[in-house]
Amino acid sequence: MGLLSWFQSLFSTRAKALSMYRSGVAKANKKDYQGAIADYSEAIGSADIPTDVKGMALYNRALAYAAIEDDVKAAADLAAMLKIPGLPENIVTQARRRRERLRRRSGDEGNGGS
Repeated sequence: MGLLSWFQSLFSTRAKALSMYRSGVAKANKKDYQGAIADYSEAIGSADIPTDVKGMALYNRALAYAAIEDDVKAAADLAAMLKIPGLPENIVTQARRRRERLRRRSGDEGNGGS
């Protein structure tokens, strides 16, 4: 019974994290960025979250932060995501591009922007 409970807990942790991630995606699609950020944050904070789910949640939370123009938090999430080993190269490339866009946007704001 102990082994079965342990095995089920592995799936329930992943399932909960994925559920929160999916809820965040749904909220972001409805432009409820604060709700999406809360859901992504819950997924990221889940105990023993799988690295792929954590990477996806960090990336998408960065997009939500960028949508509400909180570029500092968006850049921090992208930096954290880029430190996760083993993520697919296409995702890493996309995160680097997003981070560069944030840098340029922040630089533009410092030159007379809002």
